[in-house]
Amino acid sequence: MKKMFAPALAALMLLASLSVAPPRAQAQGPGLVSSILNKMDRNRRSLASLRANIYMEKYNAQLRDTDKYSGDMAYIAAKGRDANVRVDWAKPAQEFLAVSGGQYTLYRPRLNQAYQGSAKNAKGKGAAGNVLSMAFNMSGAQARNQFNVELVGEGELYKGSPHVWWLKFTPRGGNQGFQFAEVWVADDGMPIQSRVTEKNGDATTVRLTNIQRNARVSPSDINIELPAGTKIVKG
Repeated sequence: MKKMFAPALAALMLLASLSVAPPRAQAQGPGLVSSILNKMDRNRRSLASLRANIYMEKYNAQLRDTDKYSGDMAYIAAKGRDANVRVDWAKPAQEFLAVSGGQYTLYRPRLNQAYQGSAKNAKGKGAAGNVLSMAFNMSGAQARNQFNVELVGEGELYKGSPHVWWLKFTPRGGNQGFQFAEVWVADDGMPIQSRVTEKNGDATTVRLTNIQRNARVSPSDINIELPAGTKIVKG
């Protein structure tokens, strides 16, 4: 089950470097890290919705192999640590994932199957779900309490990208199920890329491009209408 859910739910982590790594930051002081976390805080509080293109890479350390995915996503903020998200994968195969009201639906048209269940339980099957909470919903105070946060670098993530700050989050006590996470944050506090490195060396990277902040997204845009005859598997 973990293998089945990992590619789909990794999309929820928002957001390694897929091209050129930013140069190391000149200022490494805690004041700068706090300033970036505060910007993420302000972005989190003012972000009501989002549309973007999404790109994901999953690296298998044992096989030294990388799988690549691309598609579109829509996001609506919700109370607490929850979020309403839909990801429509186009490549390598058409696949639809929606998380709403704490429940997920993963629909695979080629198999005429849909998997449904608790998003909380499903996220537990892969480390990537933790980063969605961290990047979009976790406050700066929560981040400081749960992680050792350090500034790795700054610069352009890729040619023409906005300026980003590269942060590394290492879990305190090693109880998060992964080694560390990295988040690349634009100057306005928006996370545009993240990477989770698991304890076995596997890594998942997600990048958002063409971001439309506070775009029009309705609940009906999140829900997946399953065709008649779809086999539903409860997770």
